Amino acid sequence: MLTESRDCLVDRFGRVVNYVRISVTDRCDFRCVYCMAEEMEFLPRSSLLSLEELAQIGQTFVQLGVTKIRITGGEPLVRRNVIKLFRDLGALPGLRELVTTTNGSQLPKMARALRDAGVRRVNISLDSLDAEKFRRITRVGDLRKVLAGIDAALEAGFERVKLNAVILKNRNHDEVVELARFAAGRGMDISFIEEMPLGVIDDHDRAEAYYSSDQIRQDLEQVFTLIPTTESTGGPSRYFRLAETGTRIGFISPHSHNFCDHCNRVRLTCEGRLLLCLGQEHSVDLREVVRSSPGDMGRLSQAIRDSMSIKPKGHDFDLGAQPVILRHMNVTGG
Repeated sequence: MLTESRDCLVDRFGRVVNYVRISVTDRCDFRCVYCMAEEMEFLPRSSLLSLEELAQIGQTFVQLGVTKIRITGGEPLVRRNVIKLFRDLGALPGLRELVTTTNGSQLPKMARALRDAGVRRVNISLDSLDAEKFRRITRVGDLRKVLAGIDAALEAGFERVKLNAVILKNRNHDEVVELARFAAGRGMDISFIEEMPLGVIDDHDRAEAYYSSDQIRQDLEQVFTLIPTTESTGGPSRYFRLAETGTRIGFISPHSHNFCDHCNRVRLTCEGRLLLCLGQEHSVDLREVVRSSPGDMGRLSQAIRDSMSIKPKGHDFDLGAQPVILRHMNVTGG
């Protein structure tokens, strides 16, 4: 039975939803091969939720018991005036964690403003430490800008800075040890991520490029001692510690170690679709709710509570099949 509560969101499988990922744009200044096609048609700006609408939805989620909000994209920091949204959300009573995921390119000029707005932790995507490989994976990215962004984030004084690396066989799988050393040398965590099969891409065969978390762990164990830990940051990562440095190493494994049983999150796309699952299309149109009933927090709250009844048990990712989910990762919102 679905449990309804004014201060708690519980789905029909008894999972408490206390974490929402909010996308503020589908645009990005990179074109990562696992995230989008090389030629993308982005949403018209009129389709995007306004910063005020995003803040209203975020406030409603917090009133319903959500304690963690992650701002995502696309690349969230290319959204004009996005710092205002961070400030509005950061001021919400009851929100314990305001965090963001970024490609790092805008951090040299925005890291301090993010910290001042109340962002506690930042995740930075870094798939390679080799400039040529980095350009190949991102198509247009400049590694020097991202490294400068990492330095800026460390200097800004966030509670934690973490790296995210999507690992692809024969593209960057030979860098996992070097990436772990890079993170450890700067006091950062790092999570290694299996590619998500979202959207049709034209760069590679996902089955051929698949490199499992178990393979990554084996590579790391050639150099480091990995100690299992029960630590969690509220997301899907399974964490280990490097005995040699204390660095926390995460594995996000949608294929090899499905994380759906303990899912505690939902995603809001930049156009206002509340996605109840990363790998399914169950959703509720919150843009229609906020625009047809401006300021009606009660209707918005009820729509979010009702959405718990259609949150599926999990995804059905299959690397050997054509993507069932045609939306790309930049539209999904991470």
